[in-house]
Amino acid sequence: MLAWTALGLALSLRLALAQSGVEHGLPALAPQGDLLFLLDSSASVSHYEFSRVREFLGQLVAPLPLGPGALHASLVHVGTRPYTEFSFGQHSSGAAVQDAIRASAQRMGDTNTGLALAYAKEQLFDMAAGARLRVPKVLLWVTDGGSSDPVGPPMQELKDLGVTVFIISTGRGNFLELSAAASAPPEKHLHFVDVDDLHIIAQELRDSILDAMQPQQQQLRASEVTSGGFRLAWPPLLTANSGYYVLELVPSAEPGAVRRQQLPGNTTGWAWAGLEPDTDYDVTLVPESNERLLGPQHLRVRTLPDEAGPERIVISHARPRSVRVSWAPALGPASLLGYQVLYGPLQGGAAQRVEVPAGGNSTTLQGLAPGTVYLVTVTAAFRSGRERALSAKACTPPGERSRAPPLPDAGARGAMTPPPPRRDSA
Repeated sequence: MLAWTALGLALSLRLALAQSGVEHGLPALAPQGDLLFLLDSSASVSHYEFSRVREFLGQLVAPLPLGPGALHASLVHVGTRPYTEFSFGQHSSGAAVQDAIRASAQRMGDTNTGLALAYAKEQLFDMAAGARLRVPKVLLWVTDGGSSDPVGPPMQELKDLGVTVFIISTGRGNFLELSAAASAPPEKHLHFVDVDDLHIIAQELRDSILDAMQPQQQQLRASEVTSGGFRLAWPPLLTANSGYYVLELVPSAEPGAVRRQQLPGNTTGWAWAGLEPDTDYDVTLVPESNERLLGPQHLRVRTLPDEAGPERIVISHARPRSVRVSWAPALGPASLLGYQVLYGPLQGGAAQRVEVPAGGNSTTLQGLAPGTVYLVTVTAAFRSGRERALSAKACTPPGERSRAPPLPDAGARGAMTPPPPRRDSA
């Protein structure tokens, strides 16, 4: 009887603690993580667009479980120089973060996104800025699509450190460049939305952010898998002074072909290259710590089939000012970013470009000149950075032939009347 009483008290206490968590607005198992908003606040964004984006971010963040022991949020502006609107942990509720976002002012200046990304990396891992160790990191970049400095290298550094990158473009960005900048797969992490339609993606984006904040059952993870390699990332388990890592790579079918790499303790990522396509690899990460015992982590990754470019370009539906271009899809579709179709007159002239998403394999070229031969090049761009291209000629038929000029009107002024036939004299 005493045992059942004790058990009942324990269950009542657990229920009370859970209820207390709900009353404070946080679920019993609230996700933990640092969420950084990178907001384009430069002069390339109109005041109207900035106000619409600002309102959207406020609505996006309000329902999130922000607070001590849950999510922390920070807002950094992109301009001539990056500017922190508020740092991690400065606001302890979704409503407070929403108010802070709505109160933010546009900074104007140049669009130095690369500089802002380097600054964001420091903020995400700087304890003085309120960042926390060993929690998921998420970056949400809202952009009008342009940047005055390179974005690729600093963005890759963030992803190498395990940061999940979401991108919202208001529709004027380069699809291939932004697809490469966002975390994989781009269909989940990249959104092209007009500023007046941002509310459409709010719930989906909020759920994706929360998913990224959930603790990973397998801390060692792979991304950007191609036919020739993949990128690994893991949370910071060591420091530069507390030990080092040993990374092993073994083809599953060849246990004796081991590749090893020793890495400093402050490393959180590594990229394997030069691998065989369509092959299983076993990866082992061994943290060698001089302070505590840490077990190895294991992962199996399969490379994608070999990347092959588009084949058998077909030109059809030729009209004086348009043609239809189709092609056989590239091999390795999971590693494909998309296609670029470049076309211009064969005899010289300005070339034009059309971008086609990875799922497509045709497009119609408009605004062509009648009776002209064009050179059409279809290029497949892969996540590995490699490109495969194929070219073909396309001919537009001549336009309608001009009609022969009408015969002169006999009744018109100045009309010539043929002379009467001449009669010979008898």
